[in-house]
Amino acid sequence: MSGLIYTLCAATAALCAYLLLRGSVRNKSRLLLWSGLCFVGLALNNIMLVVDYIWLPDADLSTLRLMPALAGMILLVYGLIVETK
Repeated sequence: MSGLIYTLCAATAALCAYLLLRGSVRNKSRLLLWSGLCFVGLALNNIMLVVDYIWLPDADLSTLRLMPALAGMILLVYGLIVETK
């Protein structure tokens, strides 16, 4: 059951990333771009969570799994700082 929930979370984050990036292309909005890139990182994090817990339960990929989420958050904070100026 947890695998299904993790997969749905990954699919939701990927769909959000797609919609935000598509909106940034249509509206030429840089803030949507930064938000979309953040959600790409979060989607990768969720995909790696599925791999870590479901496919490779004996391996500890927690450090590698958190890297895309950290990169996504850094991109979002950078975009928020740059776009407010």
